[in-house]
Amino acid sequence: MSTKMQTERAIARWLLSSSHAPEIPSKDWDDGKPAIIRTGGAFDAVRMPQELVHAAVGLTDPAEVSVALAEVLDGPVICHPGSWYYALVPTGTCETWRSALAVVRGSGGWVGIPRVDRTEPTAVAAYWAVPVERTDKLCDPAAVAELLGVGRERIEGRES
Repeated sequence: MSTKMQTERAIARWLLSSSHAPEIPSKDWDDGKPAIIRTGGAFDAVRMPQELVHAAVGLTDPAEVSVALAEVLDGPVICHPGSWYYALVPTGTCETWRSALAVVRGSGGWVGIPRVDRTEPTAVAAYWAVPVERTDKLCDPAAVAELLGVGRERIEGRES
């Protein structure tokens, strides 16, 4: 088995570790659908409005946005085209999150997670804008909050 395949399996196991019945989200992935996975176990997720993300990075092309997010957030980000980006952040972030610009899904929340290998932008299906590289590498909540603040300032015309 290749190292890439081993890494993808380890990441999938980690993502599924929050599920009480991992066979259900695993089947969703096998069927080509995002898996609805509980947050608050292995990770929390910050649901970021697409408009704020695009304004913050000054881009709308999905591939270019992905590159910018990888540089700025340096952690895994899911794109649900046309609506939201989800930054995966450490568990417990929802307890300390203070930004009104986004919602953190922690314990008791759920998020649609694409298969680990879904990394190509699509018009409708969820994909990894920034793939998971390692299970111990998540987005820094402060960087996520800063990104959203920049987006808001740009939308409101306070920064160019």
